[in-house]
Amino acid sequence: MGTTSLNVLICLIWSKNKYLKALNLFFVFFVSLCFITQNAFSQEKALNNVVWNSQSLNSSESMPVGGGDIGLNLWAENGNIYLYLSKSGTFDENNTLLKLGRLKLKLYPNPFEGKTFKQELILKDGYAQISSSDGKLNTRIKVWVDVFNPVIHLEVNSNQKITTEAAYESWRFEDRITKGKENNQNSYKWAPQGIVKTLKDEIAFKNNSVQFYHQNKSETVFDVTVKQQGLEAEKYKLFNPLKNLVFGGSIQGNNMIPAGNYNGIYLSTPFKAWTLKSKKPSSSTKLTITLNTATTGSIQDWETNLKAINNKNSQKTSINWWNDYWKRSFIFINSKDELANQSSKNYQLFRYMLGCNAFGKYPTKFNGGLFTFDPQLTDTTLKYTPDFRNWGGGTHTAQNQRLVYWPMLKSGDFEMMKPQFDFYLNLLKNAEIRTQSAWGHNGASFTEQLENFGLPNPAEYGWKRPADFNKGMEYNAWLEYEWDTVLEFCMMILDTERYNGANIEKYLPLIESSLTFFKEHYTYLAKQRGAKALDANGHLVLFPGSGAETYKMAYNSTSTIAALKTVLERLLELPNLSEKQKTEWSAMLTTIPPINFRSFNGHTTIAPAKLWERINNTESPQLYPVYPWGIYGIGKPGLDTAINTYKYDTDVLKFRSYIGWKQDNIFAARLGLTDEAAKLTTAKLKDSGRRFPAFWGPGFDWTPDHNWGGSGMIGLQEMLMQADGKKINLFPAWPKDWDVHFKLYAPYQTTVEGQLKNGKLIDLKVIPESRKKDVINKMIG
Repeated sequence: MGTTSLNVLICLIWSKNKYLKALNLFFVFFVSLCFITQNAFSQEKALNNVVWNSQSLNSSESMPVGGGDIGLNLWAENGNIYLYLSKSGTFDENNTLLKLGRLKLKLYPNPFEGKTFKQELILKDGYAQISSSDGKLNTRIKVWVDVFNPVIHLEVNSNQKITTEAAYESWRFEDRITKGKENNQNSYKWAPQGIVKTLKDEIAFKNNSVQFYHQNKSETVFDVTVKQQGLEAEKYKLFNPLKNLVFGGSIQGNNMIPAGNYNGIYLSTPFKAWTLKSKKPSSSTKLTITLNTATTGSIQDWETNLKAINNKNSQKTSINWWNDYWKRSFIFINSKDELANQSSKNYQLFRYMLGCNAFGKYPTKFNGGLFTFDPQLTDTTLKYTPDFRNWGGGTHTAQNQRLVYWPMLKSGDFEMMKPQFDFYLNLLKNAEIRTQSAWGHNGASFTEQLENFGLPNPAEYGWKRPADFNKGMEYNAWLEYEWDTVLEFCMMILDTERYNGANIEKYLPLIESSLTFFKEHYTYLAKQRGAKALDANGHLVLFPGSGAETYKMAYNSTSTIAALKTVLERLLELPNLSEKQKTEWSAMLTTIPPINFRSFNGHTTIAPAKLWERINNTESPQLYPVYPWGIYGIGKPGLDTAINTYKYDTDVLKFRSYIGWKQDNIFAARLGLTDEAAKLTTAKLKDSGRRFPAFWGPGFDWTPDHNWGGSGMIGLQEMLMQADGKKINLFPAWPKDWDVHFKLYAPYQTTVEGQLKNGKLIDLKVIPESRKKDVINKMIG
């Protein structure tokens, strides 16, 4: 029934007789409230499209567009449309994550020389549109990516016949020697062994299209690393993702034919272009860019696979996927606090960027994801190609990477976590071989700076090592003895079982082998020092260890203790463990030492370790028992000690920040410190200062900084909802004056949707409804 019909009905009832006046008054109030609520919901659910009314200055003012495992940087500059092309898993011989080139679109006559311009990211449907007019000429370009096929679509429509020119611009038309800091884009970093080259692509016109590909040569950084780390005898057993890797694609358009080449320079980088042009002017042109990545020794096979990709799909299927994505989870804030509103908007924008790699073979990289741009626009001294990103392409920095994936639990994006889990699972055998070779015991040793083939990064491993230094160790002040970050990914896997009922059986060998390493390695080290494997209390002696990259040469690091304890406890709760597994892991749990404490001005706090030799970085692992491990928190024993750690530990105070991977906002939320959580989370999620609001960075890493965005997402989620066993705490650190409509996921296949208005929960939907009894509204308690 529409609004007008209801109003008429109300008037008829009102005039019936005086006896019904009171009832009618209530009815009018109720209906009005329904309208207000309905309008509020619809306003809040309207995603914030990003709209620009002027062209961009350069690629740093680009807009992210993507889907499946493809990311595009889209911008208009000087009357031309540009696209950077990126795809998951395009690693070259040096393990640089290469872009797949740049597309330049030029129209004749050119509507973008007029005064009217609009570029819009239409979030709900997952695509972008650019429109412009010059006099009577009106043109619209739609750019979208097929979520289920690796195909980019550009649809040009005009009210007059125009000529379309599409040029594929490549800076890899010839070999390029990379020197100095440019090698930070690859696995050699600051320690190249001889000359390092980014080798050229093969690019040519083919059947009215432009075809381009990069085929890795037989010798790669994998071979160099295996030799460096003394594993040549085991090489035939090792997983090598760079071997026989071919990636590239083709550009084609209806009514388009080759139109020659040209050369140019964009932001200090020379390029060569291959141009397609309309045979004749047309009011409608469709371009497709089909991409293919394959492991094959045959270019013919790669071409056959490329041709077999379906590039005829309509957009409807992709739009449906994006529509469902936004319905799955959301946080919409309506507040007088503009920074709170920005946090809500940028939460959605960053989640969009994560959604663009939902089906990638590889996880979304913390240092830019699929959306990096020309490096000199981040750091003016770095006049390198668009392939550059700091901290490597195929190198996986776990301490940063974890923050990209933790928020996907509460947003219900479980399918997007699979690439991250499979990354570790694919490397399991290599990590076990490495352990056995170095120390002669079992278990998978995953280092902090890990290559996509499971060995330590060669530069971080160290080329100038003492002759007798153990080959399993990194000769590195920051990374030595830091093994425990893999346990966060093990916990994420266990949590997908708890949250989503996922079958995690195939990942159990990864979890068990990661635990086995700690049990066997620290027993092994203890026996190297003396006759006893355990301390006087029957506990493992976790020495040497590391409290993140900060507290080095640590004895019984708190972050390691909390990780082992929590993962073991959760593993033992799985319903299908065998009796043998239960016995083994229960026994190990009894050997985990207790957390240590220290005092500041009479306040007991969590210590980062029992002892340590030096401080190397600025993390606060003494608060990791708060997050991610959840040993301390709201309603749990020792909350005052955890709060003391946040408030009085001088290192924690000195290290506090909202920049990059800092997670102080998350600690504050988990501890129920509402004002602190709000201040730090809004500082994290405020507009980036770049044209696209969620292009944060570089922080400690690169732009766009994805662990900056991820830690911001986590903070906002934890302010809003925290799960403790079966308890669901709502608004544990949420300001009363932030109206919000949200939908988040909780353990035991539960979704919680609600609306807070003027400090009151006026609507709550819990699925399944039986879980409603477990919800605790902390706003009133």
